[in-house]
Amino acid sequence: MMDVRRAGGRYRGGDPAAGIETRHAFSFGPHYDPDNLRFGALIACNEERLAPRAGLDEHPHSHTELVTWVVEGELTHRDSRGHETLVRPGDVQRLSAAAGVRHVERNDGAGPLTFVQMWLAPLDPGGDPAYEIVRGIADATPYAVPEAGAMLHVRRLVAGERTALPDAPRLYVHVVRGAVRLGPHELAPGDAVRAADEKGRELSASRGPAEVLVWELSA
Repeated sequence: MMDVRRAGGRYRGGDPAAGIETRHAFSFGPHYDPDNLRFGALIACNEERLAPRAGLDEHPHSHTELVTWVVEGELTHRDSRGHETLVRPGDVQRLSAAAGVRHVERNDGAGPLTFVQMWLAPLDPGGDPAYEIVRGIADATPYAVPEAGAMLHVRRLVAGERTALPDAPRLYVHVVRGAVRLGPHELAPGDAVRAADEKGRELSASRGPAEVLVWELSA
């Protein structure tokens, strides 16, 4: 089963007047769809755009694994556990909210900031919050989120290049940039595919370079 979700079908959110624009792939806040609450452990895939000096004020999270991928610009992160970092393109950032944590996300730079933030439900609630950032993760290097039974694969493809997708109970494919083909489907930036029990699938860059986030999700 492959369920294609186009970028234009995302729920619009954020606060445009404050320089915050969000596109939600799943039910979020007032955008409630009982048939679109989650896919495996994945409960949110938000495309965020922050204007210079705009940001999300301190807010809480709990029982959630937050993984962030910056597309353009620099994301300033501060949290109640004392972490303060700049997250740049190529970095993978993870905040394990566990029993509870608060954080701030801002664009303190002079240019626009675009990032993708993905939320995963942990297998077991509770525990102590944790923070990690991997600088400049290499292409095709998997990043494990064992707390959610999930693995993130970042693929950067040149035109015509092909890559095999993992054989997993569930795959979530999000196109960050470029054009790619998965089976009969041509995908553009912001498009996503939710695949269940698919094996032997390949992803290819249709034209020009492409960047794709692939979540390998357990049953």
